[in-house]
Amino acid sequence: MTDTTAVTLPVDVTEIQRLLPHRYPFLLVDRVVELEPNKRVLAYKNVSINEPFFQGHFPGKPVMPGVLVIEALAQAGGLLTQLSSDPGDPLTETFYLVKVDNAKFSNMVGPGDRLELDVELRRRIRNMAQYVGVARVDGQQVACAEILCAASRG
Repeated sequence: MTDTTAVTLPVDVTEIQRLLPHRYPFLLVDRVVELEPNKRVLAYKNVSINEPFFQGHFPGKPVMPGVLVIEALAQAGGLLTQLSSDPGDPLTETFYLVKVDNAKFSNMVGPGDRLELDVELRRRIRNMAQYVGVARVDGQQVACAEILCAASRG
């Protein structure tokens, strides 16, 4: 596992792009501000009116789709795993969202909000990682979910 001194916080979007395969318009994490390797990560997504999904969701009342909030939590979980792993670890491969349980949406996210992505690693088993994530805006929960991701098999 990575030595905590090897990660310099905050982790900016340039480093995030090195760690995750996602790109515009689907990269949904802008910065990592807290990291407890193999335990927890806190990351941010700055939500702008320029997001492409606001064109149709919804005209005159822009709301970030809930599935993208869950995807942002999954990407933060991927960053937790990447930042906690040694090179060559099977979970440093591209891995995919395979299951979402107990997703709950308690408030809407809109332009100007900073989405706080607080994700804990619940467990790692072989090529899989299970996370519990809570998304907040201004300290108030907007969504939560249990997320399961699996490394690609080639």
